[in-house]
Amino acid sequence: MRHAMVNKKLNRTSEHRKALLKNMLNSLIKYEQITTTLPKAKFLKPQADKIITLGKTENLQTTKLLMSKLQNIQSTNKVKKILSKRYVKRNGGYTRIVKAGFRYGDNAPMAVIEFVDRDVKAKRVDIKKKNITKDQKEEKKLATA
Repeated sequence: MRHAMVNKKLNRTSEHRKALLKNMLNSLIKYEQITTTLPKAKFLKPQADKIITLGKTENLQTTKLLMSKLQNIQSTNKVKKILSKRYVKRNGGYTRIVKAGFRYGDNAPMAVIEFVDRDVKAKRVDIKKKNITKDQKEEKKLATA
């Protein structure tokens, strides 16, 4: 029987599960919204809320704990400087899970997990704008003409 079994195993070894959690936490902090399967989202939600709560206290110990859990200095800085300031007056419930239908290939239930008051522009962090000079525009016009 599964009495007092708290964690979901997600059909992975413990090392794989820890790496999966760390990568999903980093992606959620970076983009503030990710799409994943429903069991993974339910597994991630309490951990993400604990990370934000940990980031609210300003001292060296919490910075070291965040760094040990996330292993990414950019994510740690974003939690400490941006996300913790955004949720100062909120006592919990920093993330939400929205069901998003079923995946085409294997019919797995999908979900979107996101921060409650998320920054919409954070989703486009990695997309770079193309810098086109005037000469390149003229060359493009001549090529199409």
